[in-house]
Amino acid sequence: MTDLTPPTRRSLADRWFLSHPATVGETYFQHMRFAASFCFWLTVAAGAALIHAVVPALCETTASRILRRLVARMDARH
Repeated sequence: MTDLTPPTRRSLADRWFLSHPATVGETYFQHMRFAASFCFWLTVAAGAALIHAVVPALCETTASRILRRLVARMDARH
């Protein structure tokens, strides 16, 4: 017995905006919020690393501490 159902065609919006969030059990806006928060903290960590590069006595562990927290958040999601 063969399956003669035609392959489902997903819309461009579904492929670009909905498929990936669904794979992690989130809506588009939930995923956007998580990703934007992640981006914010990566930017803060990058700033701290830049400050540390210029003045080594400042922000000695800030970037690595932020990155450890982000990894823990990511691991907790999956």
